[in-house]
Amino acid sequence: MTDSPRPRDTRALPDRWRDTLLAARSGAPGPGTDDGPDPLPYAENLLVRWAEPQRRYHTTAHLTAVLDRIDTLAGHAADVHAVRLAAWFHDAVYRPDRTENEERSAALAERALPEAGVGEAVTAEVARLVRLTVTHDPAEGDGNGEVLCDADLAVLAGGPEAYAAYAAQVREEYGFVPDEAFRAGRAAVLRQLLALPRLFRTPYGAAEWEARARHNLATELELLRSPGPR
Repeated sequence: MTDSPRPRDTRALPDRWRDTLLAARSGAPGPGTDDGPDPLPYAENLLVRWAEPQRRYHTTAHLTAVLDRIDTLAGHAADVHAVRLAAWFHDAVYRPDRTENEERSAALAERALPEAGVGEAVTAEVARLVRLTVTHDPAEGDGNGEVLCDADLAVLAGGPEAYAAYAAQVREEYGFVPDEAFRAGRAAVLRQLLALPRLFRTPYGAAEWEARARHNLATELELLRSPGPR
């Protein structure tokens, strides 16, 4: 079983955004052409969001890791450019004290992408994919959804140190929640994930990440049930 891929340098993110945006536009007028807006301000706006101070796990490092995993799984997607755009937007709006983050992130994509020159069909697909990250439970045969959800959940398959760091970052994001309430809420999330018939839907994800992720989730759940001294 392999570890989750090491994220590439986050400084490459503006270039990755530009390449994805231009590819998603399929040659239509827009950013990067004389009759369309510059793509860079869109990247800058999103990266400011991903660097907000309340974030500990949902940062540009997470965005980079998800994009890297999408690269690994790209052959399984019907429209990998839409999947990459969805990765950019899937946690663009993130407040740990709110429950509508995915919906607000999808709405942001629906506003920003047409302005950036992306067509209606691709914009709708991006928004659909962002909303899918509420459950991480794509329908059978939804290749785009399977790639995005697998890429987002691949952090669960990290080695012991990487998974412990992830869990600690999540706890930091919810630092305003008392320990007992956090343990109950986090345990409910872990049980929901473990109840899925499969965490990973792509062949690569199923082979490389499923077993380790389930082991990590079960281990964390057991620790939450029997917290040690603090």
